[in-house]
Amino acid sequence: MNQLSKRCKYALRALYRLNREYSAGVIPVIEIAESENIPRKFLETILVQLRNAGIVESQLGKNGGYRLAKSPDAITIGAVVRVVDGPIAPLPCVREKGAQICEECTRQRCETRFIMRQVRDAIAGVLDHTTLVEACARSDEDALTYEI
Repeated sequence: MNQLSKRCKYALRALYRLNREYSAGVIPVIEIAESENIPRKFLETILVQLRNAGIVESQLGKNGGYRLAKSPDAITIGAVVRVVDGPIAPLPCVREKGAQICEECTRQRCETRFIMRQVRDAIAGVLDHTTLVEACARSDEDALTYEI
């Protein structure tokens, strides 16, 4: 993971919306897509991926849509990032699972790997200890303001 993909950013935005509407129950895909400015077809594929991972659940039919599969304070940003973007690692050699030697690395000992492992641990620590509830609460504190 060098940076979050557009797919992951959209997944998080959809989940933040479902968090804000948690007590309302099921939210139609079109409503999420329009309010979060996400292309509907792209959002549908993202939500299926999140459903398959047990993060959201769906309801079919006229009053169908999506809702969180568990409490929003039990869903971490790290879990979502891993489902959508894969391992959290700045280099393939520091992945928590399935680490691979970098193609340009010819050395058994690598000073960069030591540093990048610390970077991975720091990033994963923040993402794995931040829930949807906390992310939404923090965004309210950090809202952008514009002055003219």
